[in-house]
Amino acid sequence: MPARFQDSVLMLDETLPQDLSTGHPAAALSADPAPGLAHDPGTGHRRPPRREFKARGSFTERCAGCNLPVLNCLCPYRASAESEARVWLITHPLEHLKPTNTGRLIRDVLPATEVFTWYRTAPDERLLALLDDPRFAPFVIFPDDQPDYAERVVGMEAVGAAKRKDKVPVFILLDGTWRQARRIFRKSDYLDRLPVLPLATSRVTRYRLRKPASQAHLCTAEVAAELLRQSGDGEAAQVLDDYFDAFNVSYAASRRYEKLEAPTAAMRRLLARHGG
Repeated sequence: MPARFQDSVLMLDETLPQDLSTGHPAAALSADPAPGLAHDPGTGHRRPPRREFKARGSFTERCAGCNLPVLNCLCPYRASAESEARVWLITHPLEHLKPTNTGRLIRDVLPATEVFTWYRTAPDERLLALLDDPRFAPFVIFPDDQPDYAERVVGMEAVGAAKRKDKVPVFILLDGTWRQARRIFRKSDYLDRLPVLPLATSRVTRYRLRKPASQAHLCTAEVAAELLRQSGDGEAAQVLDDYFDAFNVSYAASRRYEKLEAPTAAMRRLLARHGG
């Protein structure tokens, strides 16, 4: 069965490095996601003030570096890895505000990750430019459960074919709740021309911070790790999995107001990567 996304991911405000030093215009585009706009990006009309989002634990003291409660800061375990494939996140605006969102973990581990905020009436111009960049072979990660786009569905072998053509495979993850992800998929015309790659896996979620509708519904970081593993980026997949485990355990302990006394096996592997 193809895996579905449960709501996940948290984008922070670190600046991403430029994507490939080729001089291509898309490479120099800014990579910071916009957490929100005062005016509608499509019409230019001023938006009414929105009540501030208050998640559970919003008054908790958080680390400025990792956004986790300082009780169990994630910063000591941050590690980066290289991968042949890239990940681009199209993120619902509300997901930027959720500290339990796991998308930022992908960007922490894979520095070339791109993050785009989704607005129905105004596609991100930087995303459109990258979609037209001939260096990349983008795939929309989405289940193959509806017949109207069946002709666009491909398997993981298409990723290998892209590599043989010296293309950089790109996994486009729709970051939000399952309902939001479906809306992004259906309301974004610029995605209609892209192949759809469903994630086929028997993996069950280890995500503890939000209750999934099914154990087969993976969070965003888990989806990315599994895609990397299946496409041949095993080391990057393992680092992301370990970093996700560290995040998952640290955050869950902080919710119980417990200080972790000893690092987990995943944490020890991450520390070993930089001699910690």
